[in-house]
Amino acid sequence: MAFDFSNGFHDTANAIATSVATRALRPQHALLMAAAFNFIGAFAGTAVAKTIGAGLVDEKTTSQVIVASALLGAIAWNLITWWSGLPSSSSHALIGGLLGATIVAVGSGSVKWSGVWDKVVVPLISSPLIGFAGAFVLMLGLTWLFRNTARKPLGRAFKRLQVLSAGYMAFAHGSNDAQKTMGIVTLALFSAGVIPTTDVPVWVIAMAATAMSLGTAIGGWRIMHTMGHRVVELEPIHGFAAETTAATVIMGAAHLGMPVSTTHVIASAIMGVGASKGTRGVRWGVARQILIAWVLTLPAAGAIGAVAWVVLESLTKTVGLS
Repeated sequence: MAFDFSNGFHDTANAIATSVATRALRPQHALLMAAAFNFIGAFAGTAVAKTIGAGLVDEKTTSQVIVASALLGAIAWNLITWWSGLPSSSSHALIGGLLGATIVAVGSGSVKWSGVWDKVVVPLISSPLIGFAGAFVLMLGLTWLFRNTARKPLGRAFKRLQVLSAGYMAFAHGSNDAQKTMGIVTLALFSAGVIPTTDVPVWVIAMAATAMSLGTAIGGWRIMHTMGHRVVELEPIHGFAAETTAATVIMGAAHLGMPVSTTHVIASAIMGVGASKGTRGVRWGVARQILIAWVLTLPAAGAIGAVAWVVLESLTKTVGLS
């Protein structure tokens, strides 16, 4: 639940940074709306949770220490990138932590590499590209469609529409990201023999939804500033295009059971709408810093998860818990 809370806290910017930056919503109203739709979205399905719980590592070899180490790796990386103001992926931090802890604990043979490739690596590469291209094309279409409309009336109209797109984005975030915590909790319950299968209990869904929505309500303002102001100068029409594109990509991935990074998708969509204005529409130096954080997330969280396992395993042996 601590990880889920940090996920919501860390990823607040995914849902509302653009609508706050364009002043379509006041920050307090945006936070409340994002928290509510994150909570609702968490009940949209469990395909991603099943991927985390049984699709990446052999659940029969997973111990409580492995699960705890994975979570510590993810939480640590979330806090490091939050402090730096970098919108990295909470999803890949959790996956990296789980893989790192599993490999050092029971060996690479317990990793389902085909699942990692199909459900993690391929979406990691393809989802930001789809988000960028989709937002770029949508923004060009909107620009052409409203080319003869005065700027102020257009801005007012898209401020209203952006309220809907921000809600859609928050719902999509909940539908994908909350499921990752459901999956890791379910994996912990299964490995402890509390539940007989890796099917997600309803109370786990409710608990994960609550923790994420509370984290979202607190809000991660450092990352929100990066997403809303430092990468692209946004107007309401840009925010609408970015949020609509990103939410659609994330919802599609959730349906397919792919734990994609909502951070990667919305950040790439923001870059896509900026690029539609020309090469100078994106601050590529900031974008490069974000890309570096993306590349580092899986191995960095994996390394922290591995170290956490060594420490926790040593402690459990010392106090006689294993």
